[in-house]
Amino acid sequence: MKAWVPLLAMVISWLVARRLSRAGGRLLDRPNERSLHAAPVPRGGGAGILLGLAVAWVLIPDVPPQLNWIVLLGLGLGAFSLLDDLSGLPAWLRFVVQGILAAVLVGQGLWTGQISLPGMTWTLGPGLAMGLSWALLMWMTNLYNFMDGMDGFAGGMTVIGFSTLALLGWQAGSPAYALVCASIAAGAAGFLPFNFPPARLFMGDVGSAALGFMAGGLLLWADMAGLFPLWVGLVVFAPFVVDATVTLLRRLFRGERVWEAHRTHYYQRLVQAGWGHRKTVLREYAMMLLCAAAAVMAVHAASLWQWVILFGMMLLFSGLILGLEVFLQRRGGRHDR
Repeated sequence: MKAWVPLLAMVISWLVARRLSRAGGRLLDRPNERSLHAAPVPRGGGAGILLGLAVAWVLIPDVPPQLNWIVLLGLGLGAFSLLDDLSGLPAWLRFVVQGILAAVLVGQGLWTGQISLPGMTWTLGPGLAMGLSWALLMWMTNLYNFMDGMDGFAGGMTVIGFSTLALLGWQAGSPAYALVCASIAAGAAGFLPFNFPPARLFMGDVGSAALGFMAGGLLLWADMAGLFPLWVGLVVFAPFVVDATVTLLRRLFRGERVWEAHRTHYYQRLVQAGWGHRKTVLREYAMMLLCAAAAVMAVHAASLWQWVILFGMMLLFSGLILGLEVFLQRRGGRHDR
């Protein structure tokens, strides 16, 4: 296996990030109502991650056709999102383009026809299966963007999350899948030194949208190919999935305009409550590593222990949410914009 390929992706990403960290003009991210930073910071660091992946991708042998589509469409979404970073495109246009690309990927056969949990499987009709797969791609694309709002957060999730997918793919006997995931993780590792708090460079939509899209695609493909079930992949990215989903549901319940910018994700509220970027992101890293370890253990466990891991993660996050609500109310963590 060409283990040096991810290293090349990391070097390319680092070089691009180093250059972009000194950029100005339209690449400057100026604080707004959603921001947690107070001074303008260059954005677009995700371009280096994607460029590193693009170079690595052409060097990886025997990539299955659907994996090629995941990378190709992910890179295309990144290029479109770079326009958003530079010019600020309307939300409806971003959603339409994301929806079209997700539909193209599903149209290439990337949809799972079943829902699996430990020891049980439910078969889905083609229409429902394609619809749910499309929805998963859309949700992963947007939640990654939602969660890219704190120094080092999305970059760290990319390093830990995609490294875990690479390990799972390698253990399941898919070197091409492992190398694609490892190249994404390595690219993020090259970017992270410039994004770790205090950040000198932000990922931008060029990175967050593309990475979320590819995360969704890679989870679907792994499930289809029998590498590991979809629920295991969702455990890997649980720190993002849980925060984004609970926050969206809470805002919907309150009748808020969920498409508008806000600062009510748990990580944002912790920063505002006085923890700051570094303390918050380091604790998020610990949670990411715990989820990654749980996913790796679950793949090799018997069904009973898979249920123990799954319920354990559900109880852990439920307890964390309740505990955070109490803590943030005492510390004055904001619920509203």
